[in-house]
Order: sequence, then structure tokens, then C-alpha cells
Amino acid sequence: MAVAKAEGWKAKQWYNLVAPEMFGKASIGETVADEPEKLVGRVIEVTLGELTNDLSKQNIKLVLKVDSVGGDSAYTKFTGHQLTQDYLRSLVKRQTSSIETNVSVRTKDNYTIRVKPSCFTIKRARANQIKEIRSIMNGVIAARAKELDMAQFVQEVVTGKLSANIYHDVKPIYPLRRVEIRKTEIEAEPGAVAS
Repeated sequence: MAVAKAEGWKAKQWYNLVAPEMFGKASIGETVADEPEKLVGRVIEVTLGELTNDLSKQNIKLVLKVDSVGGDSAYTKFTGHQLTQDYLRSLVKRQTSSIETNVSVRTKDNYTIRVKPSCFTIKRARANQIKEIRSIMNGVIAARAKELDMAQFVQEVVTGKLSANIYHDVKPIYPLRRVEIRKTEIEAEPGAVAS
């Protein structure tokens, strides 16, 4: 029995996992499969810190999916990102508000992306302020998505530029401690029929 198992393992091949173009097609590790077709659809999670060698970005997890295989390389596409739970927990403080929203936007190149931002205030906000902050967050995200293609939009999310834009527009209404985009997911690609 052990012999058959060893032969099965030998029949497998290692494939180099390649990040999407927007992340410089960096190598993100290796995976094993006996047939290249079996790799397509495999989901890989990698932190932005590992990808960029920037330890300050270890709290951002990218979710990538293998969408094609060529030779001994498996090419991935971006399907979403999320912040680590322990990092999000560290942002929540007593006597403050964590204002969250959830908005689907369409980019210039017709990708539909669900974006989940959070604003963390210095003091507890009132209901009418929370409503206004939510409305500004949704407006800023929708406006940026319209101006950018998917790759540019994702870059703004993971580099913190989109959070900075939201911070800038919300600050006059209520003092904020931080703004984070806690999660994104690509809901539909151009030409894909929404289910």
C-alpha cells in the first residue's frame, strides 16, 4: 500500500503560484497537483505584507483564486481582501462608535465589488451623525469606483488611499480615529451574468 501512495505523490507536480498583475506578478509560493486543471479554482490567501515584504501590511489578507495554468506556473486573480480579526478587534475602543456599512459599487471597467468600510470615532456618535457618516462613506466609495478600473480601485483599497479619502470627507462632521476598508469581494466580472 505504501508503494502506491509514494507513486501517487511522485506523479504530482509543484506549481509556482503567481500573484495578479496589480501586485506585480510576484511569486507567492508553491502548490502541488497531479493535473494542472485541478489547480483552477483553488483559493489562496496571502497577506499583503508577504507579497510586498512590508511587515506593516501583515493585517491585510488578500484572497486570490487560480484562474489559469501555464507550464509550471499557476496564475491567480484577485477575488477580495479582508483585515485580520485581531487587527479589527484592536481598533474597537470603549465609549466610541464603530460605524460600518456595506455597499456594492461598479468600477469603470464594469466589475461589481462589494465594499465593507468602517469608521472608528473618537467619541460615541449620535444616530443622526452615524446616518450621515454612512451616507458619506457610500458616496465616496461609489464615486471612486466610477473613476477607476478594478485594479486601480483595489490598489486604493489595500494601500489605504480610499480610507484616507473617506476620513477626509467625514472629519468635518465628526472626529474620527481611523477608517478601514475591512473587506472587499468581487461579486461580478464584466460580461458575467449575475445569478
